[in-house]
Amino acid sequence: MHAPDIEPFELLAIQYARHTGRRPHENYMGHVDLHDAASDLAYYVWVARRGGETYVIDTGFDEAAAVKRGRELMMPVHEGLARVSIDVAAVEDVILTHLHYDHAGTLEQFASARFHIQDAESAYATGRFMSHAAMRAPYDVEDVVTFVRNVYGGRVVFHQGDAELVPGLSLHLVGGHTAGLQVVRVWTRRGWVVVASDASHLYGNMQHGVPFPIVHNVGEMLEGHRRVLALADSADHVIPGHDPLVMERYPAYSAHCDGWVVRLDVDPVHA
Repeated sequence: MHAPDIEPFELLAIQYARHTGRRPHENYMGHVDLHDAASDLAYYVWVARRGGETYVIDTGFDEAAAVKRGRELMMPVHEGLARVSIDVAAVEDVILTHLHYDHAGTLEQFASARFHIQDAESAYATGRFMSHAAMRAPYDVEDVVTFVRNVYGGRVVFHQGDAELVPGLSLHLVGGHTAGLQVVRVWTRRGWVVVASDASHLYGNMQHGVPFPIVHNVGEMLEGHRRVLALADSADHVIPGHDPLVMERYPAYSAHCDGWVVRLDVDPVHA
């Protein structure tokens, strides 16, 4: 792909929680016979940073949500961000890939932020589909109410489809997992990297073309796999939303962050 004449972003993944002991049907739709089908899930927030610009991608969940959902909170999100010298209260821009509990909790901690979201996601999370228990299960009503309060407070920026926030960082509507799921394309020193979030939970979902079972539209999810590959410089430039292998494939941000924060703006150290 053509290299733009713009300064690259630093791009980080911060692991804050995990879910162990998952069975194959929890990660792949239908009957599957894949070596990685029983993978655990890791939970991340991401940071794109360049000079004075900082974009936090998703806001994770807190201890109460971890207990309720049976997840292990390894480190509160605000502490993970502090490890890379980011004060949550001072962050000005947060990109919400979607409003599921593990991506849009702790909004109240980002007291100065504008929240970037797709029109379709806001409508989906507050509309008729949420009257079905199966559809609303991955959402937390209090998180959604907090989001709506921010709408009324004038702190939400709505996007309708693809949008460039600044040169080198853009949002792309893919849907599938939810009606308004968006991915984030970031220009880094190794090229175009796509933070796929839940367009592909695990590397295997995308590689094998098998959807994750929590899905609004199966066809859109599968098309989303193609879309993120087209947006990225290669398959190695796509970062899945929940794969523990991300922490193994990429180097630690620093010795202080080993096991917690990895750099996505450099080539993977393991294939």
